[in-house]
Amino acid sequence: MPDSERPKRSRLRGPARRAKILQAALEVLAATGYHATAMSAIAEAAGVTRSVLYDHFPNKRVLLLSVLQEQNAILIEHVGARITGTGTPEERMRATIDAYFSFAETRPAARHLLFDRTDEDDAEIQAVRWGILDSRARTVTALLSQDLRQVGIDPESPAAEAMVELLITGLDGMAQWWARHDDVSRADLVTSAMRLLWTGLDPRC
Repeated sequence: MPDSERPKRSRLRGPARRAKILQAALEVLAATGYHATAMSAIAEAAGVTRSVLYDHFPNKRVLLLSVLQEQNAILIEHVGARITGTGTPEERMRATIDAYFSFAETRPAARHLLFDRTDEDDAEIQAVRWGILDSRARTVTALLSQDLRQVGIDPESPAAEAMVELLITGLDGMAQWWARHDDVSRADLVTSAMRLLWTGLDPRC
């Protein structure tokens, strides 16, 4: 077949190739952990050569940190849209809880890497992880600032941020339980969370 008639292989542009590498790294790192993962395994999963991988990410640490920051941003955007959406505070709380559980359900590798995978003993990675946790709590606190003020809580106080941290870790604890009890529907899980978080187990509600 003449060269002019051969089908041309499509080549991904830089941003698309980088996104493919990040997705592959997310899946591999979540499955096998930081220390057990070789860059060659990520390159293979992404369908690129090691040289192409290193063109985008100079080492495994940079790649992991990029994955963590990207997935945290996705989580915040996904949940934040419900926090600041329309409806009553109760409706928005229900929508926010549902949004977190939908993230856990549809992006299990991301949830696992963000909340469970802490097998790195690298000081820089640990510092970034703590920074992501603190930034996430501050961001969600800021998104909830109007609601917090309405119930007499200063959104800039340490107490407000601590409450938000309890909310985040509590919902993730439920998501971990859900992974072991997948016969429970997401709707039932949301109802259970609302029963505790909104009514405080008040039998009148």
